[in-house]
Amino acid sequence: MSAQITFRDLTLGYERHPAVHHLNGTVEEGALLAVVGPNGAGKSTLFRGIAGLLKPLSGSADLAGLDPRHIAYLPQSADIDRDFPISVFDFVALGLWRRKGAFGGFNAADRKSIEAAITTVGLSGFECRPIGTLSGGQMQRMLFARVILQNARLIVLDEPFNAIDTKTAADLMMLVREWHSEQRTVLAALHDFEQVRANFPETLLLARTPVAWGATREVLTADNLARALQMCEAFDDAAVPCADVKPSQAA
Repeated sequence: MSAQITFRDLTLGYERHPAVHHLNGTVEEGALLAVVGPNGAGKSTLFRGIAGLLKPLSGSADLAGLDPRHIAYLPQSADIDRDFPISVFDFVALGLWRRKGAFGGFNAADRKSIEAAITTVGLSGFECRPIGTLSGGQMQRMLFARVILQNARLIVLDEPFNAIDTKTAADLMMLVREWHSEQRTVLAALHDFEQVRANFPETLLLARTPVAWGATREVLTADNLARALQMCEAFDDAAVPCADVKPSQAA
């Protein structure tokens, strides 16, 4: 397998204050990788960096020549403006943006693809519903339908199973397994360790900086999880920005 993502001393943050420090490592093409860590560990920041929404403070994330526009990025549902006046059909159709352009019209084949994606996630009959009327589980199903239409080789899912019912989580996990079987590269930020152990062979444990990365059974140990929690609790948000720290200060 070749590398899909190579992190080279990647540091990401806001206003030069790092949220992810000095990440090095490789995600192989076709990997199914869980990214876990305490609240504030930098998981969402890392995913925004991979998706090209946040520029590195230093270092790089090499996507093996893949244009960030060709990445399917599913943000946390809390980041979606549910008051925006758009129907389920039109929201899912945004997954065709890369192929159709911002002002591209839909032909009969496109409409069939959109309807098929909506049916696949169990939302048939919801096409005309405003997105603001959806439950949390229905919202996640809709977001997955948009990912289906993007037909991407790299899929980045930020807390895809958060605050949804067990049936919805199981249905959506089946889609994740299907993408993995198609040799797509899938990264998912998760907080349910049992779900990770049951479904994800590889895990990255973050606490602003990598704590452990490898086989899930070796990463999700009590010692590693306790260390990650302590590191996040000890982090000083008022610390000197990384770019300003000289070698003598960092020693």
